[in-house]
Amino acid sequence: MVSMSSTTQFARSDRVTQALDADAAWQQIVRRDAAAEFFYGVTTTGVFCRPGCSSRLPLRRNVRFFRTAEEAQKAGLRPCMRCKPTAWGRPLDLVRGYLEAHADRRVSLDELGRVAGLSPFTVQRLFKQAMGVSPLQYQRALRAGGLRRALKQGGRVTDAIYAAGFGSSSRAHEGAALGMTPARFAAGGRGERIRFTTARTPFGWMVVGATARGLCWLALAATKDEAEASVRAEFPAAALRRDAALKEWVEAAVHAVTEARGAKDELPLDLRGTAFQLRVWQALRAIPRGETRSYSELAREMGMPKSTRAVARACAMNRVAVVVPCHRVVGAGGALTGYRWGVERKRKLLAAEGRF
Repeated sequence: MVSMSSTTQFARSDRVTQALDADAAWQQIVRRDAAAEFFYGVTTTGVFCRPGCSSRLPLRRNVRFFRTAEEAQKAGLRPCMRCKPTAWGRPLDLVRGYLEAHADRRVSLDELGRVAGLSPFTVQRLFKQAMGVSPLQYQRALRAGGLRRALKQGGRVTDAIYAAGFGSSSRAHEGAALGMTPARFAAGGRGERIRFTTARTPFGWMVVGATARGLCWLALAATKDEAEASVRAEFPAAALRRDAALKEWVEAAVHAVTEARGAKDELPLDLRGTAFQLRVWQALRAIPRGETRSYSELAREMGMPKSTRAVARACAMNRVAVVVPCHRVVGAGGALTGYRWGVERKRKLLAAEGRF
């Protein structure tokens, strides 16, 4: 039974959502329109649903309409157990698709809230929880990926910047996560300054490279020469110089594995990749020390259960070993599958974290 206070709340909610065309909304419910972007509540049951819900059609006089699931809950309604209107799967797809379709401009949280049928605050919280980045960070990564592709095609730098949705070269430099200016990126990094150092660790020789923005390369090798060769191969056109001060970064990276408190929140990172790769690398950093995930488990946690192979490829492209812990991803059944820096090193890293 619905209380008098709930009835008052229903009346109040009708005033709040009066901009909805009630007759049109009702017809969408009758048609079971799964694409409809609102919710409806039934006063006699105290339940609210999505328009596409397969439950028995209520009487029109008992139906109230809501812009968001939160509005329905504030009106005293509980989520339908059949259509699960508070589940984030479909709204997440709507928000992600909307961001990708409008990557050329900034999309506000209010706008995303209207797309998902949720409050702006809820969109921000749930998107970051599912994707590992905020909607704004995700859109920046999309624009950055577009800029990289345009620059690599050899077009004019200015044209590429505006085509990717950046208003100026300075904004492109700040927002594209290139680690260098767009012009330098187009020239293969020529003129960019990258500091690096090498050191022996329990996991072999480690090399770290850093731009002014942060750590951009961390690799493991059998010898010092191999370690240094890896950073030169990764940044062939950049100006490289040794910096002994970066030994502290090596120590912090090792502590990320050997100590309970890691370095993932201490070292500044300059991660370069596509929007999808950045999402995967963020998900890797969310795996607790001492735990592992299979590639399929990681894909499911990201809300993309059918993207296992793509997740595996993104893990393989990780340029910052240990701090972005791709070693914590294993094959089905816990098997130690391929690792860019050697399966035996992967075994040692997991053993140091208490996994084996």
